[in-house]
This record gives sequence, structure tokens and C-alpha cells, in this order.
Amino acid sequence: MYRYDEFDHAFVSQRVSQFRDQVERRLSGDLTEDAFKPLRLMNGVYLQLHAYMLRVAVPYGTLNARQMRKLAHIARTYDRGYGHFTTRQNIQYNWPKLSDMPAILEELAEVEMHAIQTSGNCIRNVTADHFAGAAADEVADPRPYAEILRQWSSVHPEFSFLPRKFKIAVTAAEHDRAAIQVHDIGLQLKSDDAGNLGFAVWIGGGQGRTPILAKKVRDFLPEADLLSYVTAIMRVYNLHGRRDNKYKARIKILVHETGVEQLTSEIEAEWAHLKDGELRLPAADIAAINAYFAPPELGDRAEGWGELAAWKKSDPGFAEWVGRNVAPHRHPDYGMVTISLKPIGGIPGDATAEQMDSVARLAEEFGHDEIRVTHEQNLVLPHVALADLEPLYRALLADGLATANAGLITDIIACPGLDYCALANARSIPVAQEISNRFGDPARQAEIGEFKIKISGCINACGHHHVGHIGILGVEKKGAELYQITLGGSADENASIGEIIGRGFEPERLTDAIETIVDTYLVNRLGSDEKFLDCYRRLGAAPFKTALYDASAQAA
Repeated sequence: MYRYDEFDHAFVSQRVSQFRDQVERRLSGDLTEDAFKPLRLMNGVYLQLHAYMLRVAVPYGTLNARQMRKLAHIARTYDRGYGHFTTRQNIQYNWPKLSDMPAILEELAEVEMHAIQTSGNCIRNVTADHFAGAAADEVADPRPYAEILRQWSSVHPEFSFLPRKFKIAVTAAEHDRAAIQVHDIGLQLKSDDAGNLGFAVWIGGGQGRTPILAKKVRDFLPEADLLSYVTAIMRVYNLHGRRDNKYKARIKILVHETGVEQLTSEIEAEWAHLKDGELRLPAADIAAINAYFAPPELGDRAEGWGELAAWKKSDPGFAEWVGRNVAPHRHPDYGMVTISLKPIGGIPGDATAEQMDSVARLAEEFGHDEIRVTHEQNLVLPHVALADLEPLYRALLADGLATANAGLITDIIACPGLDYCALANARSIPVAQEISNRFGDPARQAEIGEFKIKISGCINACGHHHVGHIGILGVEKKGAELYQITLGGSADENASIGEIIGRGFEPERLTDAIETIVDTYLVNRLGSDEKFLDCYRRLGAAPFKTALYDASAQAA
């Protein structure tokens, strides 16, 4: 993983020092909250419903054990003993004191971490495939390019005060695990017929009040042109993006209103002035960044195959966990392990300080000192020998981290909702917990199969409800919480925006409604191999609407 150079160390240290002074002036009353707001946002500090919140950047979701231990220490020392991993591969602390923020940032800097550009109208933390560098289906590790973009965008003077926040995601496989089509810029690393690396470039995706899928503007951009082309996109957006209406300020609205053809023409014209200049990436610079991401030395561990078969035969719980939470690695003797942060009835994405410490220890012992945060609010150990899966499982089981539900109906994405967020209209956490408890039986989850439920407490869509197989949006109606359901969303390479099914449901009726949708799917699917999304796309919304609202009418 990338290690700070002298510039990084000095830069982050200076920001901490500046913010310490700003916090002291706020606490003394020399700064009003309105004057302090843009300063705190530049350092990842929000004012939520009950307290300040700190969002810490985890670039492209990659951590080592030392950094995870520091996150655990911060949770234990400055918060209430836990942290919340987010859909941008970051971590949030919901209860730190404002007076402690500079000390927290100083401690983060000790392990090469910070909270810069986790908020505000700037280029946010660049995200990537959580299996990057380990997956067999990728053409190359996409994280070096995410790091190049991070270095280029950090406090970029031209792009620090954009019309609205800006999000970039990078993947390197045909199967999109980074949700690039719901980002302002999505980049798919690929190779041409001659074996040269480059990018398919997508722009104008996003969720929120107006969910829109990105449009492809380049099928193949040579890797050397990455920064110059992204700069061209940013300049066109910075010039034309609306600043008079924040609801129409994202690049997706610019693409929608201008048209992708005209916007592409303007981007190409801007790029013509940039592509042969100083932003062209030299091969030596790309190689230097790639060197930071050299894969660990993975020795042959062929004995793991026999041991794994024996362990699975003797322990059904272990076999179930391997089947759900271990994905094939590009090295045949290894696997990529998803550590679920979705225990049945738990809060999606939360991890205690003790659990974070445990993950750090296990990463050192079994995972070559590497941890990933996923945009689905789980953790990953990307390089685990098959021969080490059984002792790893035992350790995770002891710490409440061995839930075998990756990709199943209880692997729910949920934002903090009205329990924390000042923008929320409804609660998300209790909804996720009730659904998880209702569907928590392992046999039932296995029968249902792959299923993605995503919950947002407001229209800002931090829970990605628009691209859930079932999306749940909390709204407020006449002072009461109500939940709108969408069906058929997806964030992968066949991305789709979910369709609003009908009127919303009260909290006490919502889980029954979800069960009706699931039962309708099970009755209508073409055998156990047909996934929910395929079934929904084949049948359309009609049978689900009929079942849902007929059942609702009968219940009423």
C-alpha cells in the first residue's frame, strides 16, 4: 500500500495545526458556527443531530493492521467504543467531542491517515474494488490509479470549491464491484487488443434526489492520459455546473440537461489543450506508484485443499461460512475473505474497538497485514491461505465476526438515519435490524439466495437504496415516518435504478411488506438458480405490486 512521502507528512501535519487553532477559536467564541462550518468540513467534521461526527478517509478502502489498531484506539479513547464503516469505504465516529478533534487528527497522522476531503464540495475519497490486487478477473490492480488520482486531487486549487461534491470510483474487472455507474466519474481499467492498459470512462452517475446512471464517454483512454482527461472533465463541470441550486449542481444534472454528446465534445476540446502537456503520466511515474502496491509473496500452500475439504465435512457452520464469505483468489491456494459487519439483528457497518483490534491481529497472522473496507460496509482480508481458513474462522467466531451472510438478504446496507443524521427523515438502523431478525435463519437465507437490501433515511441516498434489489427510502409524511419501496435496482456492470412500487408503508408494516416481496419471488422464480434480480427483470413489477398491495389491503 502507499506510504507517505515527505510532502504528505508535512501537508497533513500543517492541516492538523491549522485546525487546532480553528477549533480553539470556535470553542472560545471567536468563531461562530457559520464561520466555522467550512473550516470543519475541510477536515471531515460534521455537526449531526446530537453531536459532532468525524469521517476519516480510507483511500480506496485499504488499511494495514497498524492503522486499524489506531482506529480502534480512537473509538475506545475518544468515542463510545465503536466506529461505523461507510459506503465510501471510510469510517465515521459519531460521538467525539469537538475539543478532541485536533488530538484525533494528530493521532491519525501518526499512522498516515487523515480526514481531508471526506466532506465539502470537493473531490471526495476515491474508492475502488475491495478485491483489488487479489481478484482473478481483474486486468491489473486499479488502486495505483486511485492513488494517482488522490495525489492529484488533494487540495487541488482549481477543484477545491466545486459546484457540489464529486465522487470517483475505479475498478479493473468486467464484473463491477465498485459501482462505477453511480459515480460522477467511473473508471474501468482494461486492456486493448495490443495489451496496453487504459480506461473506459463514465460520467454523470449518481443517486440522491435525482438518481441517474452514468454515460460512457470514452471506451478506451490510454493510461498515460488519465489525469489530463479527468482534468478536462473537471474543468468543464467547474465551468458549467450550477451554483444557484444545490439540487441541480451535480455533474449528472449537467450531463442530463446538456446532453452527453455536447458535453463529450466540450470535454474533448478541453482535453486537446491538455493531453500532451505536463499532466501526461510518464511510464516511470506509473511504475513507481505501482511498486507501492506490489502483491505480497504468496507461497504455495497446496496442503490447504485437503485440509479445507476435511474441515468443511466435519463442521457445517464452517462450510457455510466458506461458501458465503470466501471468494476465489487469483492464487489457487488462497481466498479472499469477507468479514461480515452484519450480525443478525446488528447495526450494519458498526464494529467495536475490540473487533477492530481483532481484525488487525488476524490480518497480521493470516492476511499479510492487509485489510479492505467495502462499499457494502464489510471488511475483507484479501490474501488468506486456504490452509489458514479454519483457524481464522474460529477466531472470527469468538469475536462475533463470522456471520455467513455475504451477499445474502441480511447483508444489508443502511445509513445512520434519524438516530444520528440531522438530514434524515426516518430511521434506518431499526428497520435493518428488524428485517435482519426476520430473515436471519441460515436455511431461509440460503433458500432465498443472493439478495441486496439497501436502506436510506432520506433522499440523499447514503444507503444506496436506488440500486438495491429492494431499496427502502425513509420519508416524513404528516410528522410520521413512512417507507417507500423500490425494486429492481443494481450497482454492478448491469446497473439499474430501482422502480418505485407504490405508496409507502408505516414502520410496523414494512417488514411484512418485504416478506411479501420475497415470497412472491420464491413462488415465481424459474427454479432455485434464478436470482431475484433476474426474476424481477423477467416478470416486471406487476406481480410484486399485486401481491404487495393486495396483502396490504387485506391487512388493513
